[in-house]
Amino acid sequence: QVQLVESGGGLMQAGGSLRLSCVASGRTFSSYAMGWFRQAPGKEREFVAAVSWSGTRTYYADSVKGRFAISRANAKNTAYLQMNSLKPEDTAVYYCAARAGSYSELGNRYDYWGQGTQVTVSS
Repeated sequence: QVQLVESGGGLMQAGGSLRLSCVASGRTFSSYAMGWFRQAPGKEREFVAAVSWSGTRTYYADSVKGRFAISRANAKNTAYLQMNSLKPEDTAVYYCAARAGSYSELGNRYDYWGQGTQVTVSS
């Protein structure tokens, strides 16, 4: 069992930066691929970024490529999402998720989810 807790969300002006953190419980964090997803009001959940268990491979949605960076610190059981050049359309609840296996952009392939953290970007 893995429990995930996100933090770091908040209100930011367009063009600003935020860093989200996702702390995982358990001793096997390093064996899980991690992903970040988001859901805006009235919209379906969408993939944002994913990182392999080792941290050496990353994958991004086109909408955030070049602006967001996913990383992880296995010694700290933590995954991060650095968000730069924020846009109003980035406003959403952001969720981290863990998958026992290779990383994926498909949410239904993840085994564990956090409760989410709100990110609001004003214009």
